[in-house]
Amino acid sequence: MAPGNLTWVTEFILMGITDLPELQVPLFFVFLVIYGLTVVGNLGTIIITSVDSRLQTPMYFFLRHLAIINLGNSTTIAPKMLLNFLVKKKTISYYCCAAQLGGFLVFVVAEIFILAAMAYDRYVAICYPLLYMVVVPRRICLLLVSLTYLFSLSTALTVSSCVFSVSYCSSNVINHFYCDNTPLLALSCSDTYIPETAVFTFSGINLFFSLIIVLISYFNIVLAILRIQSSEGRQKAFSTCASHMMVVTVFYGTLLFMYLQPRTTLDTDKMASIFYTLVIPMLNPLLYSLRNKDVKDALKRFLNNPCKSLKLM
Repeated sequence: MAPGNLTWVTEFILMGITDLPELQVPLFFVFLVIYGLTVVGNLGTIIITSVDSRLQTPMYFFLRHLAIINLGNSTTIAPKMLLNFLVKKKTISYYCCAAQLGGFLVFVVAEIFILAAMAYDRYVAICYPLLYMVVVPRRICLLLVSLTYLFSLSTALTVSSCVFSVSYCSSNVINHFYCDNTPLLALSCSDTYIPETAVFTFSGINLFFSLIIVLISYFNIVLAILRIQSSEGRQKAFSTCASHMMVVTVFYGTLLFMYLQPRTTLDTDKMASIFYTLVIPMLNPLLYSLRNKDVKDALKRFLNNPCKSLKLM
């Protein structure tokens, strides 16, 4: 290409999780099972919370959108990763790489703020149970979800545009199993100050504000639970937010670990990325269903009489 062109690379090579040939097929089956469970679990959550009349509350409305986000996040990453386990040429085109990065950012930012919205929902449900449906009506739920998707889309467009505004004209080998900010910028042959600043700023702001909402919500939840006199009442109140607390701890813990570690540990990035792009989306439906009597009862009703459930839609 001509020297004046900013972008010289037309495709990238994804190194994947490992380059050991003997591990490609075993890892393919491992991640195929993980992705299969993710699809089944999250699709099941979406269907059950949509068709069951007893699950039409704000809590399950947010849970349904968390399942949509988890399914989207995994689907952005897993199919290409699974294909690369089986082929020798592990390439991805320039524009597909940009699309994958944008899709990943949309879903990961959306998950951060959906979890924050769910924390606020649990705070209202436990601290103001009599006003729950007044404080969190359907229009507020729709507004929160709409703002979440709109903000995540604008963030993804801004950050991915910054990352792909620099020149890629030498190496095109990405030390990762998908197109992510840090390994991509490490390949640039031009100044990366602006995109690195954009990535750091957006990551920091998103994590900080969503984490503040979560921490304030759970601080008030804990105070409210401690004020309950009976142990049975405390246990019931705690059980309503235990699953969400577990999901929040694992998700935010992984993100904080990934973004606060030294920049040189890209192999550690891969392990953390596997966890929050593939493992957590698989675990979320299990955590919410196995610890939730309402979801388990709804699943039994659906399996016993799916036609009746579908008529309620």
